[in-house]
Amino acid sequence: MARPVIITTDSTADLSPELRERYGISVVPLTIQLGEESYRDGENITPDDIYARYRKDGILPKTAAPSVQDFLDFFRSFTENGYDVVHFDISSELSNTFNAARLAADELSGVYPIDTRMLSTGIALLAIEAAECRDRGMSAGEIVMHLDGLINKVSTSFVLDTLEFMWKGGRCTGVTAFGANLLKIKPGLEMKNGKLQVYKKYRGSMEHVYRQYITERLSGKKIRQGHIFLTESGEIPKETIDNLSALIRQLSGCKEVHHTIAGSTITSHCGPKTLGVLFIEE
Repeated sequence: MARPVIITTDSTADLSPELRERYGISVVPLTIQLGEESYRDGENITPDDIYARYRKDGILPKTAAPSVQDFLDFFRSFTENGYDVVHFDISSELSNTFNAARLAADELSGVYPIDTRMLSTGIALLAIEAAECRDRGMSAGEIVMHLDGLINKVSTSFVLDTLEFMWKGGRCTGVTAFGANLLKIKPGLEMKNGKLQVYKKYRGSMEHVYRQYITERLSGKKIRQGHIFLTESGEIPKETIDNLSALIRQLSGCKEVHHTIAGSTITSHCGPKTLGVLFIEE
């Protein structure tokens, strides 16, 4: 008889507490180092805390993956109680998190770490799919095989209001950031081969850009019904979010439109007013 399965992710999946509880997903946090103080992503620091500190003294946090020992302790809390673990991590092209998880899993039995090649709620989409497979009675090995065919179908993209945070964090050059901000360009980023790349440069007010971005990402796509995420990094008015959620329902046909706020790891790199629509294609 197959062992029961636990689904886990790292904190960059940006799952809301409600979705974590609904699908029984456990999360291991990354570390956020802000000045001399350390925090646990998703537990004792928020994006608003990061923005406030940056606006006060210009300091952005540094982020760190869990250690191999952190993962060993995390996984053992399940395996020693008779569970197999299917675990999802941010793309190995962007973080050492998956490598640490893999090394820990090598020392245990019944742990299946997956390099999603994604970030944020692109990871969450796969974790929810895994939880639904678990609830249908699939074993850990069967879930991993099923997901292998879905990873390349996940559409993960965002549009940024500013490149300032990416520049400060060393993710783009100062010349690029200066030119984009001077021309009021709003870059559209998407995940390709495990890396973020600019696929389009938008112009205009963010209200206009959000609608154009969502319309372009969803129109003409065969979207897998079930779940779609509208993920933001904060400071977008509720009325705007409500209107964009309605637009997503109209264009996608998905009833489950999950509005989530990105965690501190993701927001420390993208800054406020970033917005993404994330889904799985057929």
